[in-house]
Amino acid sequence: MDQVEVVDVANEVHVRSICSGGNDDNHRKAAQQWENTITGVDQRFNSFSEFREALHKYSIAHGFAYKYKKNDSHRVTVKCKSQGCPWRVYASRLSTTQLICIKKMHCDHTCEGSAVKAGYRATRGWVGSIIKEKLKDSPNYKPKDIADDIKREYGIQLNYSQAWRAKEIAREQLQGSYIEAYTQLPLFCEKIKETNPGSFATFTTKEDSSFHRLFVAFHASTSGFQLGCRPLIFLDTTPLNSKYQGELLAATAVDGNDGIFPVAFAVVDTETEDNWRWFLQELKLATSTSEKITFVADFQNGLKKSLSDVFEKCYHSYCLRHLAEKLNKDLKGQFSHEARRFMVNDFYAAAYAPKLETFERSVENIKGISPEAYDWVIQSEPEHWANAFFNGARYNLLSSNFGQQFYSWVSEAHELPITQMIDALRGKMMETIYTRRVESNQWMTKLTPSKEELLQKETLVAPSLQVLFSQGSTFEVRGESVDIVDIDNWDCSCKGWQLTGVPCCHAIAVFECVGRSPYDYCSRYFTVENYRLTYAESIHPVPNVDKPPVQGESTSLVMVTPPPTKRPPGRPKMKQVESIDIIKRQLQCSKCKGLGHNRKTCKLS
Repeated sequence: MDQVEVVDVANEVHVRSICSGGNDDNHRKAAQQWENTITGVDQRFNSFSEFREALHKYSIAHGFAYKYKKNDSHRVTVKCKSQGCPWRVYASRLSTTQLICIKKMHCDHTCEGSAVKAGYRATRGWVGSIIKEKLKDSPNYKPKDIADDIKREYGIQLNYSQAWRAKEIAREQLQGSYIEAYTQLPLFCEKIKETNPGSFATFTTKEDSSFHRLFVAFHASTSGFQLGCRPLIFLDTTPLNSKYQGELLAATAVDGNDGIFPVAFAVVDTETEDNWRWFLQELKLATSTSEKITFVADFQNGLKKSLSDVFEKCYHSYCLRHLAEKLNKDLKGQFSHEARRFMVNDFYAAAYAPKLETFERSVENIKGISPEAYDWVIQSEPEHWANAFFNGARYNLLSSNFGQQFYSWVSEAHELPITQMIDALRGKMMETIYTRRVESNQWMTKLTPSKEELLQKETLVAPSLQVLFSQGSTFEVRGESVDIVDIDNWDCSCKGWQLTGVPCCHAIAVFECVGRSPYDYCSRYFTVENYRLTYAESIHPVPNVDKPPVQGESTSLVMVTPPPTKRPPGRPKMKQVESIDIIKRQLQCSKCKGLGHNRKTCKLS
């Protein structure tokens, strides 16, 4: 069976056949459909590019190489590359039309045609046109699979980089140019605001008109956050492995059923303090709430200062995951993997500990392994991450990567041109809002399903508790521990009520004694009514922006060019990180607060 070897030179892929014995029926089968793409004199084409593509396919089907004698915008003369072979074709523009017509053609080869060993050539554009339809059906078509399919079907052997570049060409043919997408950005932002009134879509450019950053917040998102979501926002970032790279900054909230609710996002060149500050300023304008917001975010990359400057009255909860990763990194090399695992688990236990005494017990465990690690924890400002000290309301959601579902949408769309990526995210958000609205119309309970389940779980424990009346609204509740409940201030000494927003078993035991409903003491953010307010508004489709506006169509639109940063050639280098299992939170017993077991398996029972 004949194979072909490919050598990439400039913009062409030069291919030569390699005789390996056997027959080439499989390779020829796919090429046979192209045997008549060139038929002879008087054949017409819509353009020279259409003629050249037909010529490529014809040469593959007949197994010969060719070269251009003339190749310009008026005429094309092509001859067989084999010395002395008379095969040639001449095409030029048909007078008074835009059509291209073959005027002369010598059809005979004296070079043995397909038996010739010096093969044909196929441009990357040609390979791209071949794989275009399959890429349309399978966007994740991998370069390796492309190379395998081209070799199997056409006998052409591509290396990884050639297949990758052919995929890029095919993608641009399907999706449009990345450069055009930046040109279309001003009009695209206008269309977002036009089709979704009240939305924010703003961008900035650098002095040379190159793209700098883009902020998007749909009205349905900001309205849903203001009307139905807790004043709790998670800030995080994810890299964009697109042609021009960049970072996506995101602000996500949480709905009454603990589902992710994207509020706003931005595309920036790099994650810097200046970009975070700009993003937060735009976010403040978009949300315009008078409530004091709790932000769960990293404390590095200028976020700590930017948050306090832009949102003067806010709570900043340091992301527990980022803190744990930093602790693990700082301890690496000093302690064994096992020792670091224990310390990180104790660190998580300290963060989730509801009371001062359980916090102190956990950090003392760290001190028992390493006094230096203990000092690190104490100096890391526990008032910004530990439940025992934090003043804001996080509802036990302590990590900024809460919005993983949104970031998975980004990973599916990040290779698209910028306008198409934004529109793909818009589509996902639009679909989610509609789906959740329809689902919630079927709910018959007062609370959302997840909160109803939590309340029922606590209610099952309440009958086993003894309630002692004290004075006013204060009660003593005895069970495995003694806790004080103040129903007027929605407070229990176990801190479970305050941390979750749902009455704990101690509070429910009191309600049963005094004849009150626990539903009246649940956070309003957990009601089905509030949930429906979150998803009351819709995100509307944005029409395609195929061409930049004609001059004079909109004088306010500015020119935007791609950023100077381009993705380096080759496969992106993956950052090697230690397995995340080292910082996973262990089970914590609610009775003794020990790790590695729960209340049922506690030895103190």
